[in-house]
Order: sequence, then C-alpha cells, then structure tokens
Amino acid sequence: MADPKNTKQGSGEQKKGRKQGRLPNMPKKQGFWLNFSSSIIMLVLLAITYSYLVTSQEQQPKNIPISQLAQDISAGKITSINVDGDALTATYNDASSTVKVSKKEPEIALSQTLYNYGVSTTSLDRVAIDIQQQSQFMYWLGLLSPFLGSILLIGFFVWYLSRQVRGAGMQAFSFGQSRPRVTEPGDEKQRVLFKDVAGAKEAKEELKEIVDFLKNPKKFLDIGARIPKGILLMGAPGTGKTLLARAVAGEAGVPFFSISGSEFVEMFVGVGASRVRDLFATAKAAAPAIIFVDEIDAVGRVRGTGVGGGNDEREQTLNQILVEMDGFEPNEKVIVMAATNRPDVLDPALLRPGRFDRRVTIDLPDREDRFGILQIHARKKPLAEDVNLEVVAERTPGFSGADLYSLMNEAAILAAREDRKKVSQYDLIRSIEKVMLGPERRSHVLSVAEKKITAYHEAGHALVASVLPHADPVHKISIISRGRAAGYTLKLPFDDKKMQSKKEFLDDIAVSLGGYLAEELVFGDVTTGPSNDLQVLSALARDMVVRYGMSEKMGPMALEGEGGRVMFGHGVEPHAHSEKIESDIDAEVKRIVDEARNKAQNILETHRVLLDSIAGELIEKETLEREDFEKLLIAGGVVPKKKEANV
Repeated sequence: MADPKNTKQGSGEQKKGRKQGRLPNMPKKQGFWLNFSSSIIMLVLLAITYSYLVTSQEQQPKNIPISQLAQDISAGKITSINVDGDALTATYNDASSTVKVSKKEPEIALSQTLYNYGVSTTSLDRVAIDIQQQSQFMYWLGLLSPFLGSILLIGFFVWYLSRQVRGAGMQAFSFGQSRPRVTEPGDEKQRVLFKDVAGAKEAKEELKEIVDFLKNPKKFLDIGARIPKGILLMGAPGTGKTLLARAVAGEAGVPFFSISGSEFVEMFVGVGASRVRDLFATAKAAAPAIIFVDEIDAVGRVRGTGVGGGNDEREQTLNQILVEMDGFEPNEKVIVMAATNRPDVLDPALLRPGRFDRRVTIDLPDREDRFGILQIHARKKPLAEDVNLEVVAERTPGFSGADLYSLMNEAAILAAREDRKKVSQYDLIRSIEKVMLGPERRSHVLSVAEKKITAYHEAGHALVASVLPHADPVHKISIISRGRAAGYTLKLPFDDKKMQSKKEFLDDIAVSLGGYLAEELVFGDVTTGPSNDLQVLSALARDMVVRYGMSEKMGPMALEGEGGRVMFGHGVEPHAHSEKIESDIDAEVKRIVDEARNKAQNILETHRVLLDSIAGELIEKETLEREDFEKLLIAGGVVPKKKEANV
C-alpha cells in the first residue's frame, strides 16, 4: 500500500509497466495454411466448372444426319433452318418446337446439298432459311469452348503456385535489406518542429547546431569545424527522445530514416551487418539526411562480457555500425542519431570521438515544462472554463511527456464516456490517478471489516506523513479500489526534487510502515495488505546502505550497483563482497527499519484520537481531499504543512 515517494497503495500493487509494440509479420505456419487453402479452393472451382461444361454438353440439341434432315423437310416437319457456316439448326413445327442440329458438306450451298438428297423446290420454299456469316475466329472459339475454361483454370492454378515460389525466392534475396521508416521533409502530417516539443531547453539548444549544419554546412567547413557524426539521446522512457530526433529532421527539412536496433538482429549471422550497410547506403544517396536508431542498446552492448547472450550476430552488427560511422566524411551531410535509456551498457567504441561523441541528456520535465507539454497536448481538445493546467502540472511530479499525453487522452475519454463536449478539471484530476494507479474498481466492494482495516491502514500512512517534517504533504486519501490497490494515499511534494536526502528517505520508510503499524495497533493483527509497502521500504533501506553510502557503520561505499550488482570495468559481478560484509549490510538495513518503526509507532500512539477521526471520515466518505484532511489535522492539533515550511 505504501510507496516511498508519491503514492501509498493497497495490497498487492505493483509498478505499472508500459508496452510498445508493432504488428508482427504473418507467421510461416499461417502462410503455409493460407496457400494450402487457396490451392484447395482452386481445385474445387476447377471440378465445378468441368462438371458444368459436361452437363451443358449433355443438354445440347439432338444431332441428326443431313439425310434425315432432308426427309423431314420433304415431310413438311421443319419450319426454319439457321445456317451458321457448316452447322445447321432446324426448328420443327411440333408442339414443343423441337430443335435439332446437323451439318452440311463444306463449301457446298445448302440448297444444292438438299437437292442432291431429293428435296424438291416446293418443299424447300416452305422452310425459312436464315444464313449467318461466321468468322474464322468465332469458328475456332466455338470449337474450343468446351475445353477453354478448363485450360484457363489450370493455367491460373499453375501461375498462382509459381508466384508463391517466386515471392519466397525474392524475399530470400531481399533478406539483407534494411526496412527503415522514412519521413520525407514534405510530409506535413508526420513533420515535427521544435515548437511541437515543450521543455528540454538545453537538449534543443544542443540540437540546433545540427540543424544549422544540415542547412548550411559550408559555414562550419570553411572554418575547419567538424560537426559531430553521431548524437546519442539519453533519458528515461517517455521523455521525448524520438520526438526530438524527428524535430531535428523537421527543422532541417531533410529525410528522416528511423529504425529500431532490434531490427538489425536475426538468427542468421551476417544479416544485421548487411542491413546496416544497406541503411547507410540509402541514407547517403538521399543526403543530407538523418539516420535514427532507436533503442541502440539492443545491438550496442559491451562486447566480450557475455551480457546479451554473447550473440555473434549482434557483435558483427555492432562492428558494421562502427565501420560505417567511422567512414563518414563531413561533406556527406548524413547525421546519425540514436536513443537509449541504458547508456551504461553501451560499448566504449560507440562513444569514442568520431562516433557518438555528442551525448544529449533529456531529463524528466519540471513543473514549467510539464505545463508546456500539457498545453501542446490540449491543442485539439475542447477544455471547459474551469480547467487550470498549472494545477495539473503541479500535481504530476515525475511524469514523463508520454505520461502527460496519456493523462490528457484519458481525460478526453472520460468526458466522452459521460457524453460531455468539453474536458473539465475534474476529468484531468481523475486522469492523474488513473495514469498513476490504474482505473477505479467500483465493483470491487470491500466487506465491512475489510473497509475498516483499509481505512485505518491509509489513515496510518497519512498521519505519519503529516507529522514527520521531511515527508511529502498528503493531497488525497481514498479507500476506493484502483488498479491493484485496495486504497491509496497520494503524497506530492510542493516543488520538484532533483535529489533526495537521508532524512527524507528515513521519513519515507516510516511513512511506509504507517499502514502496517496502524493495523497492528488497532486490530492487534496484520493482513496481507502491507506486503507491497514492506517490499518497497526494504529495498529503499538496502539502497541507502549499499548504493548511497547513507549508513554510518558501512561508511561512504557503493557496495552494489543497479539491480544489486557491483560494476567492474565494463562487466558486472553479483555481490562481490564477503559474507561478513553481507551480514553487516543486513544488520544495518534492520537497524534503519527498526528506527523508522519506533518513530512511526510513537506518532500513531501519540495521535491515536486523530487516527480514529481520519479513519472514521474515510469509512463514511471513502475519499478525503487535501482541504478536508487538513481540517481534521488542525482539529487534532497537527499543523498542516505549507510550502514555506518545506523550503
């Protein structure tokens, strides 16, 4: 339920991850079944057509010899004869107007043929004879028509199969080609400018030099200056690295070739290197241009350490990137940009002068930058009169640009869901909590006992945070389930923090224990609710000892790196210290947690009446905003925190 920084959440809450992905190509197995089904359908159509032709042949008029036709004419049974070349179609004068066909001798007139068979002129005059002129083409077409449909279907079937085989062969030949996404400078829909990117002032100043070089390289070359060949954008996920790279291309008006680092790596050795060569050749042909490699750490990790699986294909791809970048000349006007949130794992050869020698760090936006980002995302959204984006920016410390985009989008969705035409301030405030914690679960109804336990749990967090001087002030308390949390306490600092002190960490640990101790104090028992709180505070206490040097006993030593590992050169070693040091670390972590426990327990026992008051209000209203909570604090003898007191 407790988070050491901003939010105290209910049982089992875990950090929310974000996924980004593309639509995968059709699997090979699915393509096989598609071709197989198509072939079966072709065969069925062929069988149906053949059956139709055979049936139609069986229903053709009866064929009679010319001698029989002559006898029927003499007997007066025939009313008309249609002559089409050598083919004769006779219509009888019976009740059903029977039609029979016959053939005359070629190149002999019909009258002469009938006269030879004994038909008199009088009998012939009673028959209407219609002679049609038939072309040679129609003659042969009529002759071949019973077989032509079958031949065409078989030919189409053979062509279709050969096309599939040819496509597979062409795909094999194009396997080594890169497939970058290209944004042309004239594409107004995809074009991004610096004015579309709020915040990151220092990063934009660094990148304006690149824009100037792409527009006017002569000014730099005449004075002997060489613009950096590679620019590495470093920052947390969602801070706008890709957006800034696109803005450089948009400002310079040059083609933008973007590709992910993972797209170079295949199971076949040499394919990645081939794609790198193809990508750089394409960009040189379109120069001036920008190549952007997103998540370059997928192929740019340190070589020779076994990290990343020791993939030979990945290392060959990295070698090819190094060769291509080292081969660039200043007058080629091709700039390579890359983005990563793990610069510590990149190979030193990538970062040496002449390659990615310009490194631009993009931090999380501060309050002013968040306000600018919110204004950009609010351009196409109708806002109500009560909307105050400055308040939203103040309540979103630690949010990245992607988080703020999601916040504005969620607010618009909430307004549309309730059939309103404008986004209100209430929608934005709800969206903050939705992005941080997840959607409300109104259907997740707690029992009376669980509701009371949750109320005291969150009241414990809020009370301890309000009394301790270095804890962030409480903005909201709720026992409505949201995401995986049964309840939460929202704590936000008055000002953005770039660093945190030891005193702040110690108070955060005590606040995290507030829910656990409140349950123990009131009910004489504890539940599974504080499980996430205990995990968070334990990790924070250990980091104080092994990473930040905040332990008096262990001293100013970094015993572990990120993820509980010690860094050696460019590799990593897990827990490379003695068992005694490990035992001392555990003892120090326990001491820190015990001191924080005593501090929080003393606060709860001293202000037990206020704890009951806060929990009672939560049980009744389910949610307490900052104003209502501060009234309870004042009534209980606790002075609410003000901005001046936190400076």
